[in-house]
Parts: sequence; C-alpha cells; structure tokens
Amino acid sequence: MDKTSSIAVLGTFDTKAAEHLFLKKCIEQRGVRTLTINVGTKKPASCALDFDLFNSLKAKGLLQDGKGRDQMIEAMLEEGKKLVKTLHDKGEIAGIISAGGGSGTYMCTTIMRVLPIGIPKVMLSTVAARDMTHIVGTGDITMMPSVSDILGINSILGGMLDKAAAAVTAMAKSDWVPDKNRPRIALSFFGFITRAAEQIKELLENKGYEVVTFHANGTGGTAMEELAAEGFFKGILDLATHELADKLMNGYCGGIGPHRFESIKENSLPRLIIPGGLDCAVLEFDRYTIPEQYKDRKIFFYDFRSAIRLNKKETKMIAQQLSEKLNPAGEAIQVLIPKKGWSVADYIDGPLYDPVTNDLFVKTFKENLAKTIIVKEENLHINDLSFARLAADMMDQMITSKK
Repeated sequence: MDKTSSIAVLGTFDTKAAEHLFLKKCIEQRGVRTLTINVGTKKPASCALDFDLFNSLKAKGLLQDGKGRDQMIEAMLEEGKKLVKTLHDKGEIAGIISAGGGSGTYMCTTIMRVLPIGIPKVMLSTVAARDMTHIVGTGDITMMPSVSDILGINSILGGMLDKAAAAVTAMAKSDWVPDKNRPRIALSFFGFITRAAEQIKELLENKGYEVVTFHANGTGGTAMEELAAEGFFKGILDLATHELADKLMNGYCGGIGPHRFESIKENSLPRLIIPGGLDCAVLEFDRYTIPEQYKDRKIFFYDFRSAIRLNKKETKMIAQQLSEKLNPAGEAIQVLIPKKGWSVADYIDGPLYDPVTNDLFVKTFKENLAKTIIVKEENLHINDLSFARLAADMMDQMITSKK
C-alpha cells in the first residue's frame, strides 16, 4: 500500500453518518488515511467530508424535486462510479469500505465494482446473509453480516464495524506480488474433470505458463470471460463447457452471463474448446428424491447433486448454441474432442456412458461450425494423461504461433 493512498469510506452519510465516521476513525487509528464519500440521495451530509456527491448532483440539477427515487439513485451511481474510478486511476485509493442496509448495500457494491480485482472491497451489510449473487457477481467484494441493524453505535455493531475496518486495512497492506514474467492461461474446470484439470495445469506450468483456474459454476466462467476481455490472459483453455448444459436444464452451474464462450479482444484471443461435462446436467437431487421427469434417464449420483445424461434433443441444442457462439472468432478457436468420454461418469460401462449421443453432438456441432475452426478428435478419455498432454501442447502452440 502506497503511503499516499487511502481507504475510501463510501456510504449514505445522509442517514448513516455516525456509522461511517466510526469506520473512518477505526481505520485511521490503524495508521491508514481515509477519503470519505457521501452517496446519499436524501440530503447533504451533516459533517465535513472529502466528497459529498449529493451537493455535486444537486448543483447539476440531477436531484431535482419530482424525480423518482430510482432515478436519483441511478444518477448517484453514475457519479459515484466516475469519482471512485478517477481516484483509483490517480493512485489515491488502496481499498474501499461501506456499511448499509438493502439500498446502501446495492448502491455501494455497485460503485465498488468499478475497481479492479485485487483492490480490497468490504461491505458490512444487514442483508449479507441473503443470496448475494446479484450483489457480488463476479467481483471480489467481501461481504460481512452486520448482525444488528445499522442505527447508531452499540456493543454489537461497534465491534462489527471495527472488525470490518481491521479487515480492509490489513488487506490494503498486503504486499504479495505475483510473478509477472509468466504468461497467463485461463483454465475452466469442474468436479467431474478434476483429474484432467490437474494434469493440464501441471503440464502448462512446466512449459512456463501461469495457469489460473476457474470453476465452471456459472459465476466462475463469467469471471474468466470478464478478465479475458480486460487482457488478463494470453489464452483460454476451456476444458469445462458444462455450463451450457446446466444453463439449458436450469442446473447447478447454469448462471452464466450472455457473453460466455463468445469472442474476446476482436476475435484474436486463442481459445481451445473441449466438451468437458457436456454429457450431463447437474441438478440438486439425490437417489431418494429423483424428480419424476428424470426417472428414465441415466443418472450419476454425486452428493446432494446428481447428474442426468442429456437426451438427443438437448444435445443437439447445445451443439448448435456452442457453434454459434464460437463462429465469430474463427481461426482463434480450436476444438479438441475426447472420443472415449467427457466426464468421470462418461466412460465404458459408466453411469452416463452414451457414445451415440456424444457422436450426435459432434456431428451437429461440426455441421454448424465455421470451416475456419480446426476440430481434432482423439480416441482418448478426457481424464487420460495422454489427452492432457495433447491439450497442453495445442494450447501452447496456439499461443506461440500468434506471437
């Protein structure tokens, strides 16, 4: 942390000034500077702050009487994001923290997300125990439950605020620096192809790459795409394309964004596609609670989740979807298909083994795929070491040939 940078204390100072000033005090007592930012839309802060965006927007006529609360919040969000990004670009922010209820959590986490990954972001919230998918998204925001409501400092809230301040301060002071000399490759995987991921990761690291893995659980795949769009990687090895199956079947890992698998950086980023996990959809039931509509399917019982074998109609739909997403990238894409199975349950005599349906996928996929995209089929299983070697070599060649 640079000695001239600060922790931004961001919040609705119009209603929660005491709590945010307490955060400011707790941070400064730990020897770290602060910047205070008011994003409240009801009135100006009653105390002196570094940035009171209420006054800024009022002067611009963006908080006029008669405007709906939602309109005022949207205007404040745009102003807050612009300010926080500018402060970060100038090197003035080393971390950011806030405390709030439902509206405050929504507003302040939205603003926090303009900061890049690695900048500490802490949100002490009354709603932190709820589903935070839409709040945290693909970001690295640390959510802390406030336990009590946020209305004045008391023996519970004071302790939580102090711990939040301690957390963001300690995170801002972290000094680990990664090796920047190794080119980075993104690798997607999930539990059914863990052995393949482990082997490919080791092989690529032996070639001098840094491998950053992403669990293909919906959010993970989307985060990978966002970082790739920012130029974080030299290539993507999409070992787990399973998210498409769960998206279709409303499965456990189906929460992908609309741009998953689509071209990145003007179609130039090398991406190796493997149909890892496209044999099945993972749903939340066990062997004792099989939904009626799946009782005639091949099923792999895993834990509290189970995988159902996709039928031919579903398989053709996924093949068409994937080819359509890949086609615009053209020669930047290559595809590697293991003919002996696509997951730990898809092998000869395995619970999800169905080579006829796999062949249907390949046929449909190739029929709809741009002719400029290379497709290789190998008589191997996805978890075979020989397949891992081939995948690592192809990814390496795709990156080195682009230089």
